[in-house]
Amino acid sequence: MKIIAVGMNYAAHNKEMHHSLELTEPTLFMKADSSLLKDGKPFFIPDFSSEIEYETELVVKISRLGKNIAERFAHRYYEEVSVGIDFTARDLQRHLRAQGLPWERSKAFDHSAVVGTFVPLQEMGDINALAFHLDINGEKVQEGNTKDMLFPVDSLIAYISRFFTLKIGDLIYTGTPAGVGPVQINDHLTGYLGERKLLDFYVK
Repeated sequence: MKIIAVGMNYAAHNKEMHHSLELTEPTLFMKADSSLLKDGKPFFIPDFSSEIEYETELVVKISRLGKNIAERFAHRYYEEVSVGIDFTARDLQRHLRAQGLPWERSKAFDHSAVVGTFVPLQEMGDINALAFHLDINGEKVQEGNTKDMLFPVDSLIAYISRFFTLKIGDLIYTGTPAGVGPVQINDHLTGYLGERKLLDFYVK
């Protein structure tokens, strides 16, 4: 199982992060299999960062083996979706970027890819019009809709499969909208797809 994540896939988020790139293709990065955190287990803030930020995303689970998938057939390669958090050590990421170094350490560290319960897409509706949001301690802090993606899910799958063979169980984190922010010890995070709560865990 591999985790493929998409960066800079919402224009409003790119603006808040001061990214001025005119993207002509998706920005991809990988997370390790040890990055995965599921089943409502707590997230422990690592000792190498003092600025851990949440990034709420739609997560797609691959259901078929595929390589060089045509965009018009991409919908055949997933059946379930969920909400996830791409935790980022923002201070470490800034440090690495300033030196022109790869920034996997800030993105792919242990338990940095939280994922909620997967549900059948047919129960949720159109993949290109799914609303999702994150609450912290009962207050909404981030919300988005897949209709605002710069590169829609099927386009992402076609692009990713040019470089990486997609296998059953692989996860695609499809990018975060505007509204990212920090987490603190004892925060209670709940993630929703529509009004359906799929993610529920604490920060320790």
